Amino acid sequence: MSGEEDIVIRVRGLRNSFGEQVVHENLDLDVRRGEIIGVVGGSGTGKSVLMRSIVGLQTPDTGEVEVFGHDTRGIDPQEETEIRKRWGVLFQGGALFSTLTVAENVQVPLREFYPGFSQPQLDEIASYKVVMTGLSSEAGPKYPSELSGGMRKRAGLARALALDPELLFLDEPTAGLDPIGAAAFDEQTRSLQRTLGLTVFLITHDLDTLHAICDRVAVLADRHVIAVGTIKELLALDHPWIQEYFNGPRGRAATAGANRADAPTGA
Repeated sequence: MSGEEDIVIRVRGLRNSFGEQVVHENLDLDVRRGEIIGVVGGSGTGKSVLMRSIVGLQTPDTGEVEVFGHDTRGIDPQEETEIRKRWGVLFQGGALFSTLTVAENVQVPLREFYPGFSQPQLDEIASYKVVMTGLSSEAGPKYPSELSGGMRKRAGLARALALDPELLFLDEPTAGLDPIGAAAFDEQTRSLQRTLGLTVFLITHDLDTLHAICDRVAVLADRHVIAVGTIKELLALDHPWIQEYFNGPRGRAATAGANRADAPTGA
């Protein structure tokens, strides 16, 4: 893919600060249509702040953010609503409403953007989305407190997919999951991305996730994106943080695992 029409998210000259603490300075990033891009960086580099800036929950000091070719700053309310319908967000931890059932959580964005839907329609859509993310249909009537951590993540994913978005934001989706659960969530994400034609913006610390499903990786350091590319391309760079991150003990283990998965089978 190439060309301006294939850029779903375009960030230019972004600056975010909190008091005297500058988190981002002159940050640029392009996200291509149909890719899963992983966003990595050390603690305090503003990965979640970047995502919040893109979806309009954080107002940058300066800079431009375009989503689907629309500048998200100073946009009129009606146009903003139409753009928000085209993305879904899974916040870290799931961020489910504890007093609502799983099905009711999934229905929240439907009620906001499509108030004309009847209750039977809402129930049918919610049931479909719950099963789509790998949960049993029996999960719909349950409350978040009755679910495991992995099930809550999938319930949050079901809500993020409620509006059939083109763009999906995932903030640390495998954090707190055991290796088997994390691998299953990765597989579910890749399957949904391929089936639905999603573009996925994925914040993660999980090296296995980066190797398993990310087409490219953007590295945040020194207050901006210092590099974007495949893991192979990043490994060719000599930046200290990149080398320590990908070539440290955990990085070597993830790379070895990815190489084993890619190795041919048979005699």
